[in-house]
Parts: sequence; structure tokens; C-alpha cells
Amino acid sequence: MWLQAIGEHCEAIATVAVGNLEAAVEHCPGWDVAALLEHLVEVHWFWSTIVAERLTSPPEEGRRPPPPEREHLVGSFRDGAARLVEVLTAAPFSAHVWTWAPARQDVAFVARHQVQEAAVHHFDAAHAAGRRLVLDDALSADAVEEFLTFSLSTAADPAEPARPPLHGQLVLACTGAGRAWTIGDDVVPGTLRVSNGAAADVPTLTASASDLLLWLYGRVELDDRHIPPDLLARFRALTFTD
Repeated sequence: MWLQAIGEHCEAIATVAVGNLEAAVEHCPGWDVAALLEHLVEVHWFWSTIVAERLTSPPEEGRRPPPPEREHLVGSFRDGAARLVEVLTAAPFSAHVWTWAPARQDVAFVARHQVQEAAVHHFDAAHAAGRRLVLDDALSADAVEEFLTFSLSTAADPAEPARPPLHGQLVLACTGAGRAWTIGDDVVPGTLRVSNGAAADVPTLTASASDLLLWLYGRVELDDRHIPPDLLARFRALTFTD
């Protein structure tokens, strides 16, 4: 599921990029679609190298290849995406590799997170070209859960420097996918605990799984009038990814 999704989103990015390389990417200030592709070429090289070589630390900066020439950018992006999927397909998901998540150091983490990378940047490329993109319900719900597991300040991976506690609870609920998560303070100050399901009488943000994922990444706005603004602000401050 994950590897097919990476391939499909990357091919869609390449297709929409043709003829739109100079289009501005609204949610990545200063970027056009060409810069977005250059970023993804680097991302794919980085994780392909880690997985292929079973690295237990990031590859040395001096190994990073130079950016492709503009006329070869779409082709280089396609090649890098195909290489990433090929490497992930050949590797056992249980194999130990370095990741930025202290609690999950394996190939499965790389594969799962690269779905988010590809899906969110597919949205960016489509949006830059004036197109509307709705992401798959099941994959989006899985990506929301992955975000809530690894991209929040938690006891396993607390934010540094420490940030103010949530001082409350918040529910994120997916329509269509039938998933919900209750988020609240953990015992370590400034960290969060996430549990499956919706706690009763808790401020709830409800949206499609696609919109919820894109909201977590700051790509769309949702109807959050039922959530205290200060609670939302504290939640945002306890996330690692914008």
C-alpha cells in the first residue's frame, strides 16, 4: 500500500510539473514547482541511500549529488522516485536504519513517512497548477496517525527547548475513514499522549481524512470555531512539522 502510493503520487507530481515549473508553491514560501522537485530529488536520494546501505547515521553531506539541470529536472525526479520505491521494495521493513524518529529506527518508518512526503507535495504541485486534489481516505488516515505518533512532542521524543503543555484535550476525527484520536497532556510536562477514539465532551475538529492531514501540514484551513483558539495554538506549538 505505502510503496504503491509513493509511486503514484510521485508520478502525478511529475505529470503536473511539466509546463508548470515556474508556478509558485503557496505553502512553501519562496519556492516554485522547480524548487519543490529539487527538494524531492534530495529527499529521495537521502532516504534511498540510508535504506540501500542500511546506514545508522545520515549520509555525509559531501556525498549529496548536485541539483539536476533544469531541463533534466522532471526526468531526474522520476528516476529518483523510482529508485526510492525500488530500494524500499527490496529491503525488509524490519531492517534497522537511521531515522529522525528516536522511537522507530527501521525501513517501515521510512516507507510510511514517504507517503506523507509524496502526498502533501502532490497537493502542493497540484495547487500551484490551479488544480484541486483530494487524497485517499485510508492512506490519509494512516498518515494522520503517523503524524500524531512521530510529529508531536511526546515522552519518547520531547520538544527541545521545552514548550508549554496543552492544558486540555482535543479530538481529531475523520469523516469517511471512521477514525478519531484524543490528544491530551502526558505526565512529562510539555509532551502529549494520543489515544485512539474520541473522548466524550472534548473539543473536536472533524474533517475528511484528506483535509485533516493537509490541515496538520498547514495546507488548508478547517472550520475550527468549536475549538478554543488558545488550545489550537498550544497544540500547534507542540508539533514538529509545519
